[in-house]
Amino acid sequence: MTPYIVLSAILFAIGATTVLVRRNSIVVFMGIELMLNAANLSFVAFAKLNAAIEGQLAAFFVMVVAAAEVVVGLAIIVSVFRSRRSVSVDDENLMRH
Repeated sequence: MTPYIVLSAILFAIGATTVLVRRNSIVVFMGIELMLNAANLSFVAFAKLNAAIEGQLAAFFVMVVAAAEVVVGLAIIVSVFRSRRSVSVDDENLMRH
């Protein structure tokens, strides 16, 4: 089980670094999805370790929420791109005016 947890931690760290460093909102969005998948891997690994179904159930619900997030997030990104012709995270602050 340890390799799965280590892999999950590495994937989460890569996703968190992507979210903190990148300015393109699509790449930031992919970093968030990578972090969610790392959490899913942890849930399933710990569920397998404890011989319980709750971790797999939690991973399933995270996948459902992630699918809804993808739909809403990409719709917002496409809408911003159509109006601003940019998907930079720095430009999103201009929407307040």
